[in-house]
Amino acid sequence: METKTLALKEYASQLKLSGIQDQAEELIRKASEEKCSYLDFSLRLLETEINQRRQRDLERRIKTAKLPLNHDLDQYDYSFMNGISKQQLSQLRECQWLEQNFNIVLMGPSGIAKTYIAAGLCFDALKMGYKAYFRTMEQINETLIMKDMTRSALIEYNKLLKAHLLVIDDIMMFALEKKQAVQLFNFINHLHERASFIVTTNKSPQEWVKMLDDEVIATALLDRILYRCEVVRLSGKSYRLEHRKTIFD
Repeated sequence: METKTLALKEYASQLKLSGIQDQAEELIRKASEEKCSYLDFSLRLLETEINQRRQRDLERRIKTAKLPLNHDLDQYDYSFMNGISKQQLSQLRECQWLEQNFNIVLMGPSGIAKTYIAAGLCFDALKMGYKAYFRTMEQINETLIMKDMTRSALIEYNKLLKAHLLVIDDIMMFALEKKQAVQLFNFINHLHERASFIVTTNKSPQEWVKMLDDEVIATALLDRILYRCEVVRLSGKSYRLEHRKTIFD
């Protein structure tokens, strides 16, 4: 039996079936205890391999997405009142809006869970198989500036262009120069109606004009984002300040 188990693991290794290779002993033990049929055992082998490949693929896509540390909405604190209900968040988590290329704008002051909600929805989309990425406005801006200069930035740019969902965190946090504003518009315009955006911002649409110093670009940019869009206005006290950590007892 031991020799045959080793042979099974060796064949699995040659065929790059790492899931079967890693769990061969456990699968054989359970099959023996349960006296399952050859067909059931074969199905269990293949199911194990498929599940492990799906898990590895999800882990790879989560790493590529560059999610912040807190991104699991299963841990969301519904006792924190910020203007979004449990029912509304549950509906957003179903991700049906992604099929229609709808956008979401999370608007409100700092510390009210805009980034957490955006990252959580990105994580949910990843688990459903979508190509989803989380980037700050600063990271997007750097990619747009450097894509014609470095290979890594160009690879990142082309990857984002294939997204089903792109989160842009803290858009309009800082003012953009005219060239940067044009690059941002061209980028969002290219993805418009091909992908969905989740945008977090603490600026009103009127303030976007000031940050871009160009009413025409600001209007065109907002037009693309708000065309099919759910604007979620969050409010309240900062969660971070309410739950501030201290080094003292």
